Amino acid sequence: MLRKLITALFPAQKMIDMFTYKIISNRSVAGVADKVQMQCDNYKFALLKTYNYHEIVESKGFPIKRKVYIYEICQAKTASLMLTDFPGFSIFMPCKLAVYEHNGKTIISTMDMSIMLKAVKSNDELYNNAVSLFSTLKALMTNLAEN
Repeated sequence: MLRKLITALFPAQKMIDMFTYKIISNRSVAGVADKVQMQCDNYKFALLKTYNYHEIVESKGFPIKRKVYIYEICQAKTASLMLTDFPGFSIFMPCKLAVYEHNGKTIISTMDMSIMLKAVKSNDELYNNAVSLFSTLKALMTNLAEN
């Protein structure tokens, strides 16, 4: 019932927008991609994996015209706290950072964790760490967009 109501009130694009935090940059996708490792280091995120998605789908016979990079990043302390008390949250881990071209602009995006983090509010230490992580991730994204 609730699912039908939500679907009726929020069309697909609205749902995606509601759960996405994004920044638009005038920098090139390559310019942003070249800085991800350095900014992860600066903001104390481990860069676990990089996917050049445009190359992956092309290798499977489905080329796309835009560049799409997806990064899996992590802060181990918060991940440890989350997995200790809320292992179901693991489907949202590690944090994803996407960089792609759209309408001549570079988009830097991630999941907007603000709604999801309310689920862990019962654990003050975890909640505060997770809120801090999201704040730091947004700062990292802003830095990627501007520098």
